[in-house]
Amino acid sequence: MGLPGAGRRGITALLGIGVIALVLLLAMCDLGGGAGSTARGSGGAGGGVHGPSATPAGKPTAELGFGLTHTEYSADHGVSAAKRSAEGLLSARPLPQNQAIMGWGADNPEPSPGTYDFGELDDRVDLIRASGGTPVITLCCAPDWMKGGKPGATDWSRLEVAPGPDHFDDFAALAATVARRYPDVRHFIVWNEFKGFWNDGGRRWDYEGYTDLYNRVFKALKKVNPENLVGGPYLVMDSFAPGDDGNGDASTTLKGPWGAADRRALEAVDYWLEHKAGADFLVADGSSTSRDDSLRPDEFAATEKFAAIGRWLKERSGGLPLWWAEWYVEPDGDTTGWGEPHRTAVQAAAMMELARGGADTAFYWNPQARGRTCPGCLWTSTELASGGGRQLPMMDLLRRFAAAFPPGTRFRDVPVAEDDRPNVRVLADDATVLVVNTLGRTIRATIDGRSFDLPAYGVHWLRRG
Repeated sequence: MGLPGAGRRGITALLGIGVIALVLLLAMCDLGGGAGSTARGSGGAGGGVHGPSATPAGKPTAELGFGLTHTEYSADHGVSAAKRSAEGLLSARPLPQNQAIMGWGADNPEPSPGTYDFGELDDRVDLIRASGGTPVITLCCAPDWMKGGKPGATDWSRLEVAPGPDHFDDFAALAATVARRYPDVRHFIVWNEFKGFWNDGGRRWDYEGYTDLYNRVFKALKKVNPENLVGGPYLVMDSFAPGDDGNGDASTTLKGPWGAADRRALEAVDYWLEHKAGADFLVADGSSTSRDDSLRPDEFAATEKFAAIGRWLKERSGGLPLWWAEWYVEPDGDTTGWGEPHRTAVQAAAMMELARGGADTAFYWNPQARGRTCPGCLWTSTELASGGGRQLPMMDLLRRFAAAFPPGTRFRDVPVAEDDRPNVRVLADDATVLVVNTLGRTIRATIDGRSFDLPAYGVHWLRRG
């Protein structure tokens, strides 16, 4: 990256370049950046500070409620009118928003040791700030030179490779650089789904390696700001279908009509809990599908897995705030053939179970895609010149659920007619009742003393009092 003004002629230009060089040198000294460091869009060594230079007033909380994770395509790119429309949706009822530091819409943040490129990450953080959301950063993934690759090169096919143990401190240093660059970001998730941390010989997760990395990152982030909130282990809570013992890997204690949890994930969580340097929240990831991609006993009852595992995690952790970094209700490949009403109804049922299981924070994955169709997305693609950035059903559900059932909500039982109980899912507090029709036909339901028609897979909100 050349100096600003390079190529100009005369003494004035030379003096200008000298002044700029002096400024850059002073910045490097102030921020502790290495020689040769750059940051696209900032000009600051060691990454610099992008945006607000001071942390916000007040103590951050680990209970953020329901929000979303930005992935490869989001509202920071596309047609101007469509971007404004999507940003308006996000601003109407600000939500917590999560972004990874590398991949899923962000470039390699440190292509070579001490050389930074935060341009794409800056764009995502700016989008979150502009929409009034609470920014969350997932510290994944690692530059190639930390995992045996060539400095200056990025092989995206190796995105899911973990840094080598001899580079754990380098990754922790990168995490600290990110925290200094965005001082208004107070929430950090360490790594993603144990990517690269698998013990082939033991047929289990390499929880020792992950916990070592986590502890170094945790300490580095707390050194930047003791009030930074840090959590892990962001492990996929897999399960086996009923009757499948997983060659002995199915838990004999954490199970239900939905199946049985994979004991290897439970063991990894237990190890991390026992050996972590500290944690402000616990992070999980999961799907209502089992490892064979089935939904048992059906797509609605399968969501009860979220509540069962959530309760186990809360109890096991001694009550740490519980985050779900990702949650899914469909088999891989979207082979269900569900229409949007059906899909939204199952997603609503899943959100109910996440809440019942004690979720304090949960992020919906992938708000948009590139094409004209995007099953389950939050808004239409901002790359569309016509109709881009338009709200989709899941966005309405997400915003209303986050507003109606914030963290700390005390849920209440509501009367449901006996004939309706098998056909509906209900979640309520003192002010609101959310009702979901699990059938593909219209029903007449009597709930909380009121009778009304629910269309096929209808999602209905009632006010109480």
